[in-house]
Amino acid sequence: MILSPGLRKIALTAHVTSSIGWFGAVAAFLMLALFGMLSQDQELVRATYLAMRLTAWFVIVPFAALSLASGVVSSLSTKWGLFRHYWVLLKLVITSGATFLLLVHTQAIDLLAGIAAKTSVLGAYPSGMQLKMVVTSGATLVVLIMLTGLAIYKPRGMTP
Repeated sequence: MILSPGLRKIALTAHVTSSIGWFGAVAAFLMLALFGMLSQDQELVRATYLAMRLTAWFVIVPFAALSLASGVVSSLSTKWGLFRHYWVLLKLVITSGATFLLLVHTQAIDLLAGIAAKTSVLGAYPSGMQLKMVVTSGATLVVLIMLTGLAIYKPRGMTP
């Protein structure tokens, strides 16, 4: 699939923008998760978990999906191809996996937000789940940095 240079640039712009947006939204989510876990202010904690649900569903999930889709379109419309170079294939596998895990992770986010909507008692939140929000969002940032590194350095090598 060969796109005109103008369309190829639009696809690349969509990919870079959505990938940066995904990173920034996860960084904001991490800060919310930290405040939700560490704060003793029950109203702040409630607001944090409600905001995390909105951030996940209306910012992070769309950016992840757009990053995945635009990455596929961009790779298919350039010399790199989707399966020709192992770094592109690796980015596809990692991005697909991260997007899938994000969708699984939204269940825990929805659970915390549901608790926040029904109660203002600080002890009502499962502490393991609060820690999970911090750890998974921090790990996601590391994964997104690795994906960025792959895109910038483009390690040599063709897939067999």
